Amino acid sequence: MSQQAVSGLCADLGIDWRTASLDEVRVRYIRRLREQAAGRAAAGDLDLAGERARLAKEQADRVAMQNAVTRGELAPVQLIEEVLAKAGARAAKILDTIPGTIRRREPSLSADTIAAIAKDIAKVRNIAAAVSLADLREDDQADEAGDSSGALDVEA
Repeated sequence: MSQQAVSGLCADLGIDWRTASLDEVRVRYIRRLREQAAGRAAAGDLDLAGERARLAKEQADRVAMQNAVTRGELAPVQLIEEVLAKAGARAAKILDTIPGTIRRREPSLSADTIAAIAKDIAKVRNIAAAVSLADLREDDQADEAGDSSGALDVEA
């Protein structure tokens, strides 16, 4: 070993190479190697024990997710969005028929009243069409926190 290598090793071990004995350097060096091999000490920027724990957690998460997919508890986001879009289109068709149905059931209602109902239905339909998965998550969090009344304000 060169003098530079010995000086660097002593600096890494926290030893003053000018005053330390060869036995002290050897013992500290062997202890450091044992700690690194056991995964308790950092080898440079890599904390082996921390990396092993992170890897084990990621593997456990992956297995849990695979199990949830197998049980039918999870579905791909694209599939969920597709289902929501189809359900929204069906709901929009039903909402569009409401003014005509009201006009047939209550012929005494004025055209302005029917137009106001149609306007409110259009607002609701547009709100539903603009909903994303992120909005649904935010609504769920608000419901859990008790911040949402559950009522829809169509005048807003």
